[in-house]
Amino acid sequence: MVRATAQRLRELRRRTADRRFGIHLLGSTAVAAVAAVPFGLLLVLIEGHWQPLRRLDAGAARRLNRTALEHPEWTDTLRFLSDRVWDPVTLRVVVALLTVWLLYRRAWRLAAWSAVTAVAGGLIGLLVKTVVERARPSLEDPVAHAPGFSFPSGHAMTATTSFAILLLVLLPLVPRALRPVFWCVAVGSVLGVGFTRIALGVHWFSDVVGGWLLGLAVVALTTWAFEAWRTDTGRGHTGLAEGLEPELTDAHPEPGPSGHEHDGHEHDGRLHDSHERGDGPAR
Repeated sequence: MVRATAQRLRELRRRTADRRFGIHLLGSTAVAAVAAVPFGLLLVLIEGHWQPLRRLDAGAARRLNRTALEHPEWTDTLRFLSDRVWDPVTLRVVVALLTVWLLYRRAWRLAAWSAVTAVAGGLIGLLVKTVVERARPSLEDPVAHAPGFSFPSGHAMTATTSFAILLLVLLPLVPRALRPVFWCVAVGSVLGVGFTRIALGVHWFSDVVGGWLLGLAVVALTTWAFEAWRTDTGRGHTGLAEGLEPELTDAHPEPGPSGHEHDGHEHDGRLHDSHERGDGPAR
């Protein structure tokens, strides 16, 4: 009787936490979407009227374009990195495969966080591009071309969200000694994506910065939602150095369908059975 009541309470707590998790995710996405529009409009106003930023954008575009024209082999490498290795489609496929693996591992909420972060980032970036309608750099002798509007950089934003997802999900599986290397690869890739887009002359410097900032905003908001779910389920807050879900290394990373943790609560159940059989300490 006691065990059944405790199990029902755990089930109720799990369902309540799951509902709150969904609300947190949707709320975070809505906040990010609302914040993206004024953010984009503000940067367009800055680009249009604040001369220091205009000079920075134009100067960086001219200097890097001149370097690209003088070093065609270097430019080919930048194209390969931008269009193949760090292409948004490539990164989204990697995140999709990671999400499928999380579902296989039964890390349901971590998979939801991964999917929502990736999709929200793509949709918000597209929304801001459509609203702002900023033209791409127009150079006398361009080395590359790209369709669509310029602000924010879709490559930079996708790289930010994708590498953040990979980093925060996989950190618990990486040996502690190698985690600084993992961080350096992720941060270096995000910075490298931005550099290739400016060097190829398909984005202004401020486009790339906008993509980075918007990507970080999306990750921060959805991560907040995930941490809120952990708090609701009694798991507590984890530092970024440990990843979003340190329990990913366990056989059962998240609460099972019956609402109990597979390790500690099963132990509690065995204690209840022991007491019911009279094996517990005498009173």
